[in-house]
Amino acid sequence: MPALSFPEARHVVLSQVRAQHPAPPTEEVELCAAAGRVLAQDVAADRDSPAVARSVRDGYAVRAADLPGELRVIGEVRAGERFAGEVGPGEAVEIMTGAPIPGGADAVIMVEHTRREGDRVHYGNSAEPSQFINPQGCEAAAGEVVLPTGKRLDYTDIAMLAAFGRTRVAAFRKPVAAIVATGDEIVEVGRRPEDFQIRNSNAHSLAAQVARAGGVPRVLPVARDTVDHTRAAIAQGIEADLLLLSGGVSAGKYDVVEEVLAGLGAEFFFDRVLIQPGQPLVFGRAAGKFFFGLPGNPSSTMVTFEIFARAALELLGGQQEVTLHMPFARLTREFRHRPGLTRFLPARLSADGAELTPVDWHGSADIPALTRANAFLVTDPERAEYPAGEWIRVLPK
Repeated sequence: MPALSFPEARHVVLSQVRAQHPAPPTEEVELCAAAGRVLAQDVAADRDSPAVARSVRDGYAVRAADLPGELRVIGEVRAGERFAGEVGPGEAVEIMTGAPIPGGADAVIMVEHTRREGDRVHYGNSAEPSQFINPQGCEAAAGEVVLPTGKRLDYTDIAMLAAFGRTRVAAFRKPVAAIVATGDEIVEVGRRPEDFQIRNSNAHSLAAQVARAGGVPRVLPVARDTVDHTRAAIAQGIEADLLLLSGGVSAGKYDVVEEVLAGLGAEFFFDRVLIQPGQPLVFGRAAGKFFFGLPGNPSSTMVTFEIFARAALELLGGQQEVTLHMPFARLTREFRHRPGLTRFLPARLSADGAELTPVDWHGSADIPALTRANAFLVTDPERAEYPAGEWIRVLPK
């Protein structure tokens, strides 16, 4: 297969998953557990918002035609109550933010701009009708869809659900991602490795990434570098909604993942992407399930999940809008690389997000460097040099 560019490979992932995955099953979720879930049904406003015209300032409810001038204050109204009377010519009602507009009033003047003397209030400026008033239904009309199917709920959406009386919502079931690390050199985290062995860090970093993306991680035993053992692991993993394999996808003698997948009748969409880290990256479908063969070095596994597999998992969970947030920041020092690849290299983003400093590292297996970073700088494959102060893309961690 020809190697794909980063944008080409991401397009393949999004288009294939959107075209071929069925709608996930749904379940009812309590409001207190709904944050981070994906809506499976439109949510509409059960009444106008606001339900009545209300003030957006502390001040006085008035008739705009009476100003400028002196008005008689006939009462007050605060949030949570109504004013029983009506504002007539030359009259005003003291009003608090959020309170309903009294009958007869068509404007609000700010208390800071008035002078009060007993029951008289002086205002030296004119007023426009509707100023500092939110009309009934200006935020949302009764029956209007306020949260669409496929939206992942954040804390503002929880406020919306509560405001419209939703104690439960329909959500898509979280997709399950099976995680299989491969390699004879891997031992479990609790074991003391020999100097030629490594602990299974990839399975656990992937599990954390899957959970952050809204999925349910299922870590399976390590697959050893034999066809039979790898086949058994893949057969178990393919029962999940998404299979994530770490390692075994390069061109080495004992990299048998692609061979095993091919033997299972897999359809391969790509097996190499022009990125660093993560060039030997496999994406395909077998037994009706999508899979990723992620490179085995920790940085490669982490990056390729974030830029490719995360999007697939979000779509499998019913999410409609899938974006990859890569803003720009200014480099604090000169940076050079060999063009031809889109590189995702560890970097440190300043607290205000304005500046980016590359983090020194020793290759894709350097986990300590990754922990010192809070982002990845993203290079243009057509550009070799970036002077200090130049803008460059950032993939936040």
